[in-house]
Amino acid sequence: MTETLLRGRVLTFHREPTGADDTGAFSFTEDGAVLMRDGMIAASGEYAQVAQAAAGVRVIDHRPNILMAGFIDTHIHFPQVQIVASWGSQLLDWLNGYTFPAEAEYGDAQHARAMAGRFCSLLTDHGTTTAVAYCSVHKSSAEALFSEASDRNMRMIAGKTMMDRNAPDAVLDTAQSSYDDSKALIAAWHGKGRASYAITPRFAITSTPEQLRAAGALAAEHPDCHIQTHLSENHDEIAYTAELYPQARDYLDIYEGFGLLSDKTLLGHSIHLKQREIGAIAECGAHPVFCPTSNLFLGSGLFDDAGLRARGIASGIATDIGGGTSFSMLQTLNEGYKILQLQNQSLHALRAFYWITRGNAEVLGMADRIGTLEPGTEADVVVLNARATPAMALRMGRAETLAEELFALQIMGDDRAIAQTYVAGQPQKGGDQAPLS
Repeated sequence: MTETLLRGRVLTFHREPTGADDTGAFSFTEDGAVLMRDGMIAASGEYAQVAQAAAGVRVIDHRPNILMAGFIDTHIHFPQVQIVASWGSQLLDWLNGYTFPAEAEYGDAQHARAMAGRFCSLLTDHGTTTAVAYCSVHKSSAEALFSEASDRNMRMIAGKTMMDRNAPDAVLDTAQSSYDDSKALIAAWHGKGRASYAITPRFAITSTPEQLRAAGALAAEHPDCHIQTHLSENHDEIAYTAELYPQARDYLDIYEGFGLLSDKTLLGHSIHLKQREIGAIAECGAHPVFCPTSNLFLGSGLFDDAGLRARGIASGIATDIGGGTSFSMLQTLNEGYKILQLQNQSLHALRAFYWITRGNAEVLGMADRIGTLEPGTEADVVVLNARATPAMALRMGRAETLAEELFALQIMGDDRAIAQTYVAGQPQKGGDQAPLS
């Protein structure tokens, strides 16, 4: 049995805060502790009480930093790790100019495994402990990512991308091979350790009706798998999709017609939605995913968070590397705040940190396992230093409340603000602080 006691200022969310004064939505303990035992959280709360119940356990003192649940990224492209910050154009040109050539290299299993290690380290360096990832079209890329995550005991939801048209041959499969490869990956990885499979048709442009039908068959056969795809990111994309599927009422109707819409479906971007589409998403409980840095970088548009929330829709938030410009969920919140400001919408710091922890866990149906520091959940913990840079320290000299501290982290923070990340109780960044004697 391995046990470690983390000491610090402990913050965990119980539900979504309704505003700055909604203190019942979270617990915050100034001198708190989290007891990690065999990869799980055994206890959390006041340091004096937790320490008394864990006498003799190794203590790591992270004061005055904040301990909270590890961040969750609900939409990221593993094979795009080397094309972040590629000089821009809009979506379709960007895919053809940068994305598809980079993804073609992941047919080399050795390259895929090397990049999987770098990818997972970048996630944890930025405080992310769970990701929902697109792999390349190659089965070996998914095997590489699942294997790397398994070696780290890191929760990973991922899938081999399915695409059988409108892309170079090196990144195409067929309807049958995509079904067969996905089926084999589900058998090998889904539900094994901390791995889950996501059925992954990239989007309607790169899948024939036959392939979407195969994806729908997978979804019917494996209803506990997530489904991830893209929806209504860019006006040119929407127009081209309508040309390819002229019989569809709208973009979402394509996925509906092939049985790909459920409460397990993650719809990346979902910016330019029609009212019928919004109604269908609300009815089935599917989840749009807000990707602010990518939406700004590619000039795609502004996500209507308030409009979707008003319809009872729970959205995820994500980096969307490599159209996205940072692995940091803090910087994702930074740009998300600005996108909402442009629409006279708001993103309070308490809701922001709920969103990237328990909120994204709720979207994934995993709040019983990740996204909180509740006893019995998995010991994924991030340690946040709001004074990590001189500019942040200067700002913190005038911060008087928890909300102000969180907002400084939200706007100014990046990987430098991540003092440590624990995955299943194990530190991931360069050694932890000396234990208390």
